[in-house]
Amino acid sequence: MDAPRIAVAVVTMGNRPDEVDALLRSVAKQDIAPDRIVIVGNGCRLPEFAERLSLPGEVTTLDVEENLGCPGGRNVALARLRDFGDVDVVVELDDDGLLVDPDVLRRVQELFAADERLGIVGFRIADENGETQQRHVPRVGSSDPLRGGYVTGFLGGGHAFRTAMLAETGDWPAEFFFAHEEIDLAWRAADRGWRILYAPELLLQHPRTSPARHAIYYRVNARNRVWLVRRRLPLPLIPVHLGVWTALTLLRIRSASALRAWFGGFVEGLREPAGERRPMRWRTVWHLTRLGRPPVI
Repeated sequence: MDAPRIAVAVVTMGNRPDEVDALLRSVAKQDIAPDRIVIVGNGCRLPEFAERLSLPGEVTTLDVEENLGCPGGRNVALARLRDFGDVDVVVELDDDGLLVDPDVLRRVQELFAADERLGIVGFRIADENGETQQRHVPRVGSSDPLRGGYVTGFLGGGHAFRTAMLAETGDWPAEFFFAHEEIDLAWRAADRGWRILYAPELLLQHPRTSPARHAIYYRVNARNRVWLVRRRLPLPLIPVHLGVWTALTLLRIRSASALRAWFGGFVEGLREPAGERRPMRWRTVWHLTRLGRPPVI
């Protein structure tokens, strides 16, 4: 198979200019240049990165008037790349991430060239001290972050998609805004027979954070979880998944205000339209279970 043509997509709200500069410089230092770079200003205006940083490849900047959230902003980048029609793999990177090693894009290219049914490659995310938070390991339990292999999900901060897969599955669920959009896309990919690979040798350095830093985290997290299972799970599994998840939430959350926000989001997820219902097949349920994460956990 010929080497796939690679694009890099970055979405930013304009509040991390130094981090975006550092990320783009790390892209420029890769030992193979991406064919295209698309940078989306999610509710902000962008400077001329290409001229200031001497970026390789064709660079496109897009200003979006309204903040569309993580998945909505990424869809803007994907739509522009689709218009170009000359890219096989899209690498999406958080705007405060950093490619420490210079061979990340080349390794991505080699992985996709070697497996025509590889749809998604997830990177390992580690902080400045080289530590990976457990929530960034795409396996159940305290799994070794350095153990790669086929998995059921991927990390939103650093990953690569095959565009042929996206043509089958569709893009990100923009209505989620943030939280659980990766699971929705991963389940669709698995149901179409695409493989998802966790490749820990592909490192994205990222500051240590908590998702609860966002003011709307608990409400949106609950709403999107309900939407997710309404959209993607066979009917008998929906109450099982929500029951397990509710029990875990009650054990984990100690704040009364956070629980109120969570239950408000849960009710919103039940009341509001969840979008197109396209449940996975039972053989996909079994496939995810064999990979170590049945879709009720």
